[in-house]
Amino acid sequence: MSPNLLKSLFQRMLKIRVVEERIAELYPDQEMRCPVHLCIGQEAIASGVCEALLKSDHVLSTHRSHGHYLAKGGNLRRMMAEVYGRETGCSQGKGGSMHLVDLDVGYLGAAPIVGSTIPIAVGVAFGTAMKGGQEVAVAFFGEGATEEGVFHESANFAVLKNLPVVFICENNLYSVYSPMEVRQPAGREVYEIANAYGLVSEQGDGNDVVEVYERTRQAVGRARSGGGPSFLEFKTYRWREHCGPYYDNDIGYRTEEEFLKWKKLCPVSRMQKQLVEGGVLDEVEIEQLSAALKIEMNDAIAFAQASSFPDEEILMNHIYAE
Repeated sequence: MSPNLLKSLFQRMLKIRVVEERIAELYPDQEMRCPVHLCIGQEAIASGVCEALLKSDHVLSTHRSHGHYLAKGGNLRRMMAEVYGRETGCSQGKGGSMHLVDLDVGYLGAAPIVGSTIPIAVGVAFGTAMKGGQEVAVAFFGEGATEEGVFHESANFAVLKNLPVVFICENNLYSVYSPMEVRQPAGREVYEIANAYGLVSEQGDGNDVVEVYERTRQAVGRARSGGGPSFLEFKTYRWREHCGPYYDNDIGYRTEEEFLKWKKLCPVSRMQKQLVEGGVLDEVEIEQLSAALKIEMNDAIAFAQASSFPDEEILMNHIYAE
């Protein structure tokens, strides 16, 4: 892998980490009035997947959307304005954290209903196939979405029509506060369920950004060349509470020991160590990069806070009903 590619993968992850840690710091000020679902600890998946995509490829996301949006090249100023509920936001301040969109970079949108964007991604891929295009559609979702009927219908249809879609399952082991053992039988792996539909299905380390990139690159190449859909399950772990800026290990659904075990597998520090040891970056360069990202984030916050709230007259715009 070239040094430039390694740097790009690291920079995507670090940007997501810097942005979300700042959101967590400012959220208690009560100026961001929408719920936020942070992906701190899961940055490698969004970064590795989106590095393997072209700007023209399409991404559909979930309630935990910031990482996907930023990794696909979404505008940070417009994202923060949206989180602050301002008219300059990417959804005019009407959607908040869970409804980000940036059509200019192929980020078609996020939605909080579990599994809801999976059939949309399949529909986008179906449209691409009908038009004879080369774009690939990617659907991000958690392992809980594979328990929804719409996932099974979508997987079956994607294989039936040989569609250019890649299903990315971010398995962080929990659906809100419910671990895998209370939701699925012991010994069963999620990617094996997908394999039963005829999908090319793989499981990988979701905290290793290089592995995520390589597996996604192969799946995207297969889809683009007419080889059909793939399902990639990446094991990872969210550090913060399901919804909100805080840590929640004290409420009893997971142990501090489990949290610390996964924290040692931090994708950002893991990649940073590899880059330093490999001579790709040094500590000074990493500090400079981090400082530049913090400046960019502060600029985005200032832009958001200086922007106006949306006027009431736009409330009924961009809907289907009269």
